[in-house]
Amino acid sequence: MTNPGIPCSLIIPAYNEENRIQLLFDEITAFDGELIVVCDGTDHTADCVRQIAARRQDLLISCLEYDHRLGKGGGVIEGLKAARAPLVGYFDADGSTGISEMKRLFSHLSSSDGAIGSRWVPGSTLRVRQGILRRLESRAFNLLIRLLFGLTYNDTQCGAKVFKKPAIDTVLPLMTSRGFEFDVELLWRLQRAGYTLAEVPIVWQNKGDSRVQKRDMIRMLMGLFAIRFGPGKI
Repeated sequence: MTNPGIPCSLIIPAYNEENRIQLLFDEITAFDGELIVVCDGTDHTADCVRQIAARRQDLLISCLEYDHRLGKGGGVIEGLKAARAPLVGYFDADGSTGISEMKRLFSHLSSSDGAIGSRWVPGSTLRVRQGILRRLESRAFNLLIRLLFGLTYNDTQCGAKVFKKPAIDTVLPLMTSRGFEFDVELLWRLQRAGYTLAEVPIVWQNKGDSRVQKRDMIRMLMGLFAIRFGPGKI
């Protein structure tokens, strides 16, 4: 059930982010909404978040803690389920997308059901770029997504996305992925359900220490083929 007193909810999946989570909140000088941090790692991220919440009375911060690995997508799903605002979104704990950019994405929901940040459309600003190999992998992955799912977005994996809560509530029960392929399935199911999504140029910077490893990419590809061609396809 949504709470009209909370205009928007932002989910922050935080797997073993104790060394970066304070820096993220230091950069959030103001936010008129709730911030839901989902902690499912083995370090002290949840303790750090609770300490930050106690100090930052100017922010509405909640911490969801789990004793088992949820996966990137699983963490976002749990956060979306807990979100109380009519507008929801998520962004990465590494701070590659600033809170001002997330606020700007929310402004696009006046004319769309969802807005996704994109590093690969005109108008985007990449303050610190990824390495050439990572960029080539990103472009190859995007081509595969276009072929498999018919999605025309230039950047499905940017960790900055916002949506109207009713759209999310419609497709969330259909979601099967819990890993890094979650973003693709979410956009695909929203598109198949007839919702409008805007791809918005974004200010972004590579913060390094990516949580996506080679084994995750293999799992992601396997998960995408299972979504597209498995018994749960639509």
